[in-house]
Amino acid sequence: MNDSNKAQDDNFRDSLATVTKEGKRIWIYPKKPFGKFYNARNYVTLFLLAFLFLAPFIKVNGHPFILLNILERKFIIFGIVFGPQDFHLFVLAMISVIVSIFLFTVVYGRIFCGWVCPQTIFMEMVFRKIEYWIEGDASKQKALDKAPWTGEKYFKKFSKHIIFFVISFIIANTFLAYIIGIDQLKEIVTDPPSQHLGGLTAITIFSGVFYFIFAKFREQVCTLVCPYGRLQGVMLDQNSIVIAYDYIRGEPRGKIKKGEERTKGDCIDCHLCVDVCPTGIDIRNGTQLECVNCTACIDACDYVMEKVGFPKKLIKYASQEEIETRKRKIFTPRAIGYTVVLVILLSVMLGLLLNRSDVELTILRTPGLLYQEQRDNKISNLYDVKIVNKTFDSFPAKLELTNIDGEIKIIGKDLTVEPQGVTEAKFLVILKKDQLNSLNTPLEIAVKSDNKIIDVIKTNFLGKVDRKDNEL
Repeated sequence: MNDSNKAQDDNFRDSLATVTKEGKRIWIYPKKPFGKFYNARNYVTLFLLAFLFLAPFIKVNGHPFILLNILERKFIIFGIVFGPQDFHLFVLAMISVIVSIFLFTVVYGRIFCGWVCPQTIFMEMVFRKIEYWIEGDASKQKALDKAPWTGEKYFKKFSKHIIFFVISFIIANTFLAYIIGIDQLKEIVTDPPSQHLGGLTAITIFSGVFYFIFAKFREQVCTLVCPYGRLQGVMLDQNSIVIAYDYIRGEPRGKIKKGEERTKGDCIDCHLCVDVCPTGIDIRNGTQLECVNCTACIDACDYVMEKVGFPKKLIKYASQEEIETRKRKIFTPRAIGYTVVLVILLSVMLGLLLNRSDVELTILRTPGLLYQEQRDNKISNLYDVKIVNKTFDSFPAKLELTNIDGEIKIIGKDLTVEPQGVTEAKFLVILKKDQLNSLNTPLEIAVKSDNKIIDVIKTNFLGKVDRKDNEL
């Protein structure tokens, strides 16, 4: 192929399939997809939507199963409470997510976009299905949009957009439930509007945004807004498995003519792979940023190949290297490098999670002070205690000596640890002089709540008694 032909073939990369040369929007009317991949995506969608809408109602020990309250810095992930004190875990988790996205993109392309991304799930598997149900397939939708406004058209358009807004309202409430919790959301919904103007405003805004995205903006989110599509050009390489057209087998393409011996490639140029694409691209041009790996073109092409008696998988999950050499290579140096980094990050985070407790305790002898003389032949040391409560429940705390007889006096009021709070106090440990045998006497101080030991902290008591004169 000479340079001029290659430049002509690559012209598609200079524009978007959904925008004209004048910059006007091209409305996409994708044909209704069907096939084994579409059926598999239906099952994945059912699972993800069930989890999305049911998770806010699940509670563990009276608290939400998942809570992402950014405003109040309250987070619960799968029943585990995280607070500001766990910021290091949050950072590690975010880094791990980013590395895992890089890893899966390097190896499997944009599989996240086609199978898991909420935008694709809702657009293609919810809103688009409703559109097919009310207005029909692509050709009927086009005809309806071009037709004059009749009673039937008003009814179909009005009912579709009402359903779209109702679903957007439900989605908005669900997402808000993840932020503020289902109990607070119920109060906003059931109480008089005047008591929760802020919450109702947030629900209304979220509902409007979701409605606009799924009713009007649609695939533009993936091609214009989402940065992930742009990043894939940097992350993909020759060995990345993407949805690809086998041009070696398919070219030169051409229609089937009855009674004529086939001398061309297997692509019969039926254009069905383009007709079902929700972003309007021609996958035969190669990997493009608009492709969300939804597999609709694979199902369409397999259907046509089966009808004409050709082998399936003319469009398939494959890498550029696999198409050219017929060999699939997954574990490239880049993939191995990302995998090693991800395993290290996950191991560190798992270790921190396994050693993480709901309460952090610190007891230290107050620096700069020696012992203090007390009545009845006793001496004392002054200590600082710090209790970090990572839960959403308050609890009273009590200090007791476990390895030696003695007395603990809290300076000030009793210890009560607030939810997600930090309590600091000072206390005295008072021992009899005849109990001291060395300069530093080991102490074990148990921190209890409701007669249950939270933790036992080891420290030292400063003071030594001279047995001859009973003086320090």
